[in-house]
Amino acid sequence: MSSGGLELPPGDGSPEGDSSTDTPPGVMSLTRPREIGAELDWGAEAWDEVRTRARRAGRAYIWLNLVEQRLRAVVAAVLRPVYEPVHGDEEWVVAAAGPAGQEWVQRAVAVREVSRRKGYLLDPADDNVLSFLTLPQLRELLVQHWPCFEPYLDDRRELELALDELEVTRNVVSRNRALSENVLAQAERASARLLDILGGGAGTHARSGDRLPVDAVEDLVGDRFADVVGVHPDRVRLQRQLPVEDLFGSARRLDAVGIGLNLLVQNYSGRRLVRLAESGCRARLLFLNPASSAVRRRERELGIKKGEMSRSVEMNIMHMRRVRDRLRDTAAFEIRVFDETPRFTAYLVNGDGADGLAVVQSYLRKARGMESPVLVLRGGGRDVLRQGRGADEDGGLFETYREEFEGVWADSRSVS
Repeated sequence: MSSGGLELPPGDGSPEGDSSTDTPPGVMSLTRPREIGAELDWGAEAWDEVRTRARRAGRAYIWLNLVEQRLRAVVAAVLRPVYEPVHGDEEWVVAAAGPAGQEWVQRAVAVREVSRRKGYLLDPADDNVLSFLTLPQLRELLVQHWPCFEPYLDDRRELELALDELEVTRNVVSRNRALSENVLAQAERASARLLDILGGGAGTHARSGDRLPVDAVEDLVGDRFADVVGVHPDRVRLQRQLPVEDLFGSARRLDAVGIGLNLLVQNYSGRRLVRLAESGCRARLLFLNPASSAVRRRERELGIKKGEMSRSVEMNIMHMRRVRDRLRDTAAFEIRVFDETPRFTAYLVNGDGADGLAVVQSYLRKARGMESPVLVLRGGGRDVLRQGRGADEDGGLFETYREEFEGVWADSRSVS
């Protein structure tokens, strides 16, 4: 007999779904319980999905955190001098919120008090009401006091549209829901635009942002990976993310070394190379000598016909010579050959400046250059790569390959 006065059927009753046996009046019918915990086991696909969601959420959180920190600094810089002299250090945020914002400001004050008692405030700099305001609340302060911000921020509409785009991502991340790739991309674009509007975006970096923007993740964890900002399994996937127009289009200086330099010669037209050189770009191109024994060894490694690779390299050199002959200043377009064993191919763009970018591939025994893994390196010795390092430590892989290029260049022979 149940607590409600209903009689439970015997455990050995008819099977589930069998309606042939009538249930007596006053008896509650129960289905046979399933095995507890049967759905708790996760397979490989489920774990892959969870890791993908976690990576996306982590990336989105970094962007959201950067935007919130920057907006908090902007609000403090503009409104604190207005309200603090009258209302004091503790109450100026409450006064700035006004009657319309009393509820959420008081909630922030209460959260701060709880954090104090429980020891959650690890940094004394965060022991203020402003640090406990959320992104929508900071936005509300900015909108309420727009005349104060207008001299520093150009376009209110663009600012609010970007914040609207971020709100979707903020809700998903704060509730640990699934974040689609499209929503993440939208959040990254909106965050970058907001940081630029608020004076802390990619515009403060060097011109390399035109080709490969510095994103939030690279800024925060770049020192863990030296100056590697991209890894691609082959050259085809590299060109999807970094087309040759973006890689070479704004080059002031181009240094390249490899067997045939196909990424440049076969993907960037001679006409565009002429325009690039006439605009002031200085190029130094290093090809493997097509008559060297190293070419024949490479042909045997790849299993191709004798002389096929040497003819291909020779055709590339002749094409670059034709480009050079069309220039007014042929000295700005140098072509040389080397006889050493080729170890890698590298394209170093603006290697002498703060906006340097390099594409590097190591030669594999049985794989052509199109099929070999690719590293994309950021040059210029950005500050984030120097944090926590001594002054005498290496500057990263970009500098290593640049020195290798200079060494091979010094031992090479000019092509007339």
